[in-house]
Amino acid sequence: MSDPALKTKAVRDASADEIEVLTFEIGGETFALEAAIVREILDLLPETIVPGSRPFVNAVINFRGKVIPLADIRVAMGMPAAAATIDSRIVVVELDLDGTPSLVGLRTDRVNEVATLSKAGGEPPPRVGLRWPPQFIECLIHREGAFIIFPDLRTIFSSKGRASQPD
Repeated sequence: MSDPALKTKAVRDASADEIEVLTFEIGGETFALEAAIVREILDLLPETIVPGSRPFVNAVINFRGKVIPLADIRVAMGMPAAAATIDSRIVVVELDLDGTPSLVGLRTDRVNEVATLSKAGGEPPPRVGLRWPPQFIECLIHREGAFIIFPDLRTIFSSKGRASQPD
């Protein structure tokens, strides 16, 4: 590949395979979200519990003068809620839910870093052996001897994803 145009195309193709992500921890596992949907990382804020709401989105917070839901993905995935620690953070993301851009806060145990990962390294989750429901996992990417979990937020926030409590 001595032709400069071919080298440029190869570099472009390699970068098209990469995705910039924010990695964070929940329940001892490393998760990642596409950095493009992350709006802000916040220290814990006062929460207002919403009576009658679903267990995994049971509170709201004030984010820059807007009331937004606060979700706990671990509860949506059937794990018990955990107490906040000094490392806990809220990751505010913008999702397209039912055709409407929506801000949602996600509780995390710790925010790690912004990293670049290869999308080609992604694998579908195995159907058995995970402590997370596989339908809530978009893919797993192997990095440095561990797996990074990409949650499928659209499925989690769809009516099926909220099936952790009857309608």
